[in-house]
Amino acid sequence: MKVVIAPDSFKGSVSAVEACQAIAVGIKRARPDCETVSVPMADGGEGTVDALVAGVGGRLVTVKVVGPLGDEVEAEYGILEPEGQVGNVAGEAELGKTAVIEMAAAAGLPLVPTERRDPLRATTFGVGQLIRDALDRGCRDFIIGVGGSATNDCGCGMAAALGVEFLDGKGKEMAGFIGGGRLGEVADLDCSGLDSRLDRCRFTVACDVRNPLLGPEGASYVYAVQKGADRGGVELLEANLAHAIDIIEKRMGKSVREIPGAGAAGGLGAGLMVFLDAELEEGVGIVLRYSQFDRAIRGADLLITGEGRIDSQSAFGKTIAGVTAAAKKHNVPVIALAGSLGEGFEKLIELGVDAVFPICPGPVSLEQAISGAGDNLSRTAEQVVRLILISR
Repeated sequence: MKVVIAPDSFKGSVSAVEACQAIAVGIKRARPDCETVSVPMADGGEGTVDALVAGVGGRLVTVKVVGPLGDEVEAEYGILEPEGQVGNVAGEAELGKTAVIEMAAAAGLPLVPTERRDPLRATTFGVGQLIRDALDRGCRDFIIGVGGSATNDCGCGMAAALGVEFLDGKGKEMAGFIGGGRLGEVADLDCSGLDSRLDRCRFTVACDVRNPLLGPEGASYVYAVQKGADRGGVELLEANLAHAIDIIEKRMGKSVREIPGAGAAGGLGAGLMVFLDAELEEGVGIVLRYSQFDRAIRGADLLITGEGRIDSQSAFGKTIAGVTAAAKKHNVPVIALAGSLGEGFEKLIELGVDAVFPICPGPVSLEQAISGAGDNLSRTAEQVVRLILISR
């Protein structure tokens, strides 16, 4: 019997790697000779670096960079090994080592205390520094996760760290870090200093939002308030983004503002596309591809997946939906485990999940659910496999 284990993290309790380990323990209790294959999953947000480094093979790198408000922070990213693995599997030319970067590591909202949150000031400069560091280490293939940002600068901070000069009305380079509140000062840009190594790179953006850059569904109106902007700040950010993207698109000869996902991470989606020629893709699809999930699932008798909370939203571009679709191509049954079940979790059944099980043994406090997640995953996985063995 072969079981593939491919959960997302159970946020606040166990990582995807830890969830795999706990589920495997339960499976082995029920069937000691069972072959288990662990493929830690993520959807492009928090945990993507850890999942890919553990699942594909690689290492973590810690770098000191500029944080969202200009303070120095320590940011971690991953480098996947062996070199060129993904390109070789796909039959493509080898690009070199792959860097996996979560923008939130350098410019994320959790890095800013609630009382200091201010998208008018926040910058993605540190994200550009992470990219530059990865370039220095030989990476030419990049995966960028864009969830959880504190910024609204259209990726201009990132571009500045990579060599783009933003010029004011007098033709002088703008001093200091460029946040969303200063985009209105941009009169032109000089891209002659953009790192030449970027021409030989491929950028894939893990992006699960469909927002354009501007308008009522854009970066400023939808997300800026949660990043600390008041109503007046939102209006200023929107006007500044519109001003800056006019100049950037004209100079770069690309139109990106209307592309779904351009508004991700305060416009970093647009910045990555226009400055680095990045392509946007659903995060779970990227993780499935890089972890060679299609190879892992072949010949499996069962897939066990899961995440902290399963509800109606789990059916839309999230981990469970992605792994289920991949498993069903091989006619593999799918069991989903959940820390808690929310309204509409039955939608997963419509997608092909065969059964959903909550892991908590009964009414428990949130603290108990979090602290006991590992044991609960093991216990539930054991019972699932025992049930399946009865029918074999």
